[in-house]
Amino acid sequence: MGTARLSHDARVLLLALVAGLPGAAAALWLVWTGSFAPKVEWTVTAAVLASWLGLSLAVRAQVVRALHTLSNLLSALREGDFSIRGRHAGGGDALGAALSEINALGETLRVQRLGAVEATALLRKVMDEIDVSVLAFDGNRRLQLVNRAGERLLGRPVDSLLGRSAEQLALGELLEGETPRTVEALFPGAAGQWELRRRAFRQDGHPHELVVLTDLRRALREEERLAWRRLIRVLGHEINNSLAPIRSIAANLRDLAARDPAPDDWREDLSSGLRVIERRSEALGRFMESYARLAKLPPPEPGPVDVGAWVRRVVELEKRKPVSIDPGPELEIRADGDQLDQLLINLVRNAVDAAAETDGGVRVTWLANSGFLELRVLDEGPGIADTANLFVPFFTTKPGGSGVGLALCRQIAEAHHGHVTLHNRDDGRGCVARLRLPLADARGPGPRPS
Repeated sequence: MGTARLSHDARVLLLALVAGLPGAAAALWLVWTGSFAPKVEWTVTAAVLASWLGLSLAVRAQVVRALHTLSNLLSALREGDFSIRGRHAGGGDALGAALSEINALGETLRVQRLGAVEATALLRKVMDEIDVSVLAFDGNRRLQLVNRAGERLLGRPVDSLLGRSAEQLALGELLEGETPRTVEALFPGAAGQWELRRRAFRQDGHPHELVVLTDLRRALREEERLAWRRLIRVLGHEINNSLAPIRSIAANLRDLAARDPAPDDWREDLSSGLRVIERRSEALGRFMESYARLAKLPPPEPGPVDVGAWVRRVVELEKRKPVSIDPGPELEIRADGDQLDQLLINLVRNAVDAAAETDGGVRVTWLANSGFLELRVLDEGPGIADTANLFVPFFTTKPGGSGVGLALCRQIAEAHHGHVTLHNRDDGRGCVARLRLPLADARGPGPRPS
């Protein structure tokens, strides 16, 4: 039988026997070649052989014991017990060095596990405290993790949720379709609009899906409340501006009609009062027309729009002041040309109004930036004193203004997946309006997936 088939313990014993063989052979040669009595020769031979075998077994025991110690320490580490330590570590020999390294490894693993446990506990506490439902499904679409908000959403305790499939929980739609998106859903614990986000991750080498549901009801209610507050404030201001003089003039005309005899100039007073009432009624009618125009903006009908031709066409409509054009690159976007005309007309008109106060100039330019068109309308007017109400519908500082222009610009831009901003210039007097729209792609503008 070759040594390769022997166990490690047997190989150690065999090596010890081989190592002691020369000494034992020499001792036996001296005994049998000397002038000893036969009885003594056999006694000494037995003693030599017994010593040879005993020393070999002792060597084997020492090696095996050391290996068993190392094995037990490594087994404890594998089982997650990092408190066991080997004695006589660092004794200066090979075994001491090995024990020292294993002890250091155990301490490192203990610290790492403690950190992982603390981090996991913190993560679970954060997940339980946040008002966002977090669900994790494995590759078989079975729920493996749910936080406290998810329990409330599904209306069941965690023990009755884990291990169930998405279909059993009526959550199959959450694992399908594009994300992020807004979904209208009815869950056992709540109903309404939710923002759905989903990400893939791996645990223990297996694929999982993390699903995050954010309740939009509270945010929408807060935004709705703020919008109504702003709208009522502006509507009240505008309507009161019209009703106050109408009410005052109506009272004066009533007093005039009650006089007996009537004054000589009563016809002139009556005509003047009715003209004021007519003007204010017309202003209120224009205001309501502007409101209807803002509220009834139709969805965009996309088509190819050449940026240079669009800018030149709009600039040619402005006759009060020359507007210069700094041509940018030749670009094309997909958009509703009529709505973009209205947007740019408003921006240019605002810039010309501002520049007229200081007899400054107005300039329009554009560039391509990270897949977007960035169009700028720069004026040399007095700048913006207060930007807080710029995009509030019906808010205006211009005499006779409707307060709809910038709000309409923003609504058109957002309908085209873009945005518009207005702020003071850094390079001089005046302000700059920036319009950012996606460059032409096959999808074109329109409502985003919901």
